[in-house]
Amino acid sequence: MTLRPVLVAVALLAAPAAAVAQEPPAEPASAPALGTPVFSMRRVAPLLSRVVADSHLEADLDRVLTDPVYGAARERSCLVVSDPGGGRVHYARRDSVPLIPASTLKLLTTAAALAQLGAETRFTTEVRAAAAPSDGAVNDLYLVGGGDPLLSTADFAADGGYMGQPRRSTSMEALADKVAGAGIRRVGRILGDESRYDAERLVPSWNPRYIANFDISPLSALVVNKAFTSTAPPAVALSPPAHAADVLAGLLRARGVTVGSTGTGKAPGGAPLVTSIESAPLRDIVAEILENSDNMAAEMLVKEMSAKPGVPGTTTAGLAAVTERLRQVVGAGPEEMVAVDGSGLDRGDRLTCGLLQRVLATAGESGPLAQGLPQAGRNGTLFRRFLGTPAAGKVRAKTGSLEGVVGLSGFVSAQAGRTLAFSLLANDLPSMAVGAGLQDRVANVMSGYPRAPTPEELGPKPPAA
Repeated sequence: MTLRPVLVAVALLAAPAAAVAQEPPAEPASAPALGTPVFSMRRVAPLLSRVVADSHLEADLDRVLTDPVYGAARERSCLVVSDPGGGRVHYARRDSVPLIPASTLKLLTTAAALAQLGAETRFTTEVRAAAAPSDGAVNDLYLVGGGDPLLSTADFAADGGYMGQPRRSTSMEALADKVAGAGIRRVGRILGDESRYDAERLVPSWNPRYIANFDISPLSALVVNKAFTSTAPPAVALSPPAHAADVLAGLLRARGVTVGSTGTGKAPGGAPLVTSIESAPLRDIVAEILENSDNMAAEMLVKEMSAKPGVPGTTTAGLAAVTERLRQVVGAGPEEMVAVDGSGLDRGDRLTCGLLQRVLATAGESGPLAQGLPQAGRNGTLFRRFLGTPAAGKVRAKTGSLEGVVGLSGFVSAQAGRTLAFSLLANDLPSMAVGAGLQDRVANVMSGYPRAPTPEELGPKPPAA
């Protein structure tokens, strides 16, 4: 951006009023004194300061994004920087080009879920009996999944998050206490019921490495400990509901309850309710998804978006619900978004930076979506990021990374108390290390905004009283 046209305009605005008026009217005898004349440099100084700041920001970001080190990503990247809440756009580069979003897609999944389900929605896991217990004994006890992705034992919750961080949880120990507290002393079988969702465990087009590397667990309406049967070495159950039933059985035995076998099965209609436990509100589940980039939880939310009484939730129907909700809320069009899953694992996903930015603007800087973002140097996927850089402690954003792909979308605390919203996507990077460097450089530039003289420095001082 060149400053020449702007400076000419500033000069014209600052010209004396006599250059415009041919014959100024006689001044009234009691004309009030004006603190700042209409055509005063003090009035254009704030405008000039903003123009200089945005010019520097544009030049700095262009310099970063066109660096030859990024190879083909120089033509396969987008970036938008604006005031929060959909305010003034400070920088936009290829904002309408759809790119692979990686995990920044979770911003759209969670935004749609919050809009449709409500931030205070909770997921209920029930324990039902085939028949009313008799003398503390029941033949079949059903653990009925309600789509809660946070069902965990205490040991898993302690270090089951991203890179061993603590994980939000719905306590399985508390549920076992409730069952024992209901007077149950002998159980023939415990059966896991996952009928709220279908039994499709994975999205067929996912790279098998994501499963082998435990980036995603088998999907189900009933999952405990993300279906991990062991964390050292890592291993997951092929049947999450059977594993959940087995976990509950072990906890009940530790509480003096005699339990026979475990397996899977659907609770019969009208099966008496023994007890239940509720999850944290959806706003907290969203925070878990965004902070720790929880792929399984994001995919469960997709299924939940289409679940209805008697109609199991599915990925296909859930994605249609997500797309429709985003069309209603932020005007998302098919040219801006293609979602093959809800987590961003699939390389067939496509988003534009412009759409990501509208989601941030609609969600608001203080809403549950923004509040759930990880913070640099503090938690989640950013708890070791930006350390020792100008952006340290200033970034709240959703990360994204796949082979050759990075994304970063959220908020950065800039200078003079300013906050900027931003969305960055880059594809076809030569390496993940280079992609992380791109994220760092963009965040560091934004954290230094505005780089310009202040209006007070640009304008003349007001006349002395």
